[in-house]
Amino acid sequence: MLKTVTIYTDGACSGNPGPGGWGAILAYNGVEKELSGGEASTTNNRMELTAVIEALGKLNQPCRVELYSDSKYVIDALEKGWVWGWKKRGWIKSDKKPALNVDLWERLLPLLARHEMHYHWVKGHAQNPKNNRCDQLAVEQSRKYR
Repeated sequence: MLKTVTIYTDGACSGNPGPGGWGAILAYNGVEKELSGGEASTTNNRMELTAVIEALGKLNQPCRVELYSDSKYVIDALEKGWVWGWKKRGWIKSDKKPALNVDLWERLLPLLARHEMHYHWVKGHAQNPKNNRCDQLAVEQSRKYR
């Protein structure tokens, strides 16, 4: 029986590219752990992906993961299977353009393979307290690099 872990993630960037940050909350059995970090020069999508990578990297055994993100880029690429198509085509998207952030996708895919993943898109800056907290963590980190 797999443990169910709920993960909320968000990324932020001041300018695109610019200083950025990411935040994540892992919740299991009533206990929450917050993670965050940032970079001096990055993009919002890179921070969104980094949040997911860092959160999944903290899990030391296979789990059922309920992943919540306000990033359509991340959720659609995973839930709709786009990322596996990009990889199969040599990191080329269906529009024949190169996929972006390949280095991060290549870090993320093996992490996903360890877990039973369930994806949930949430509206950003809305009434989801955990998503709002992840946004706050991400923005705080991005400000360290201004």
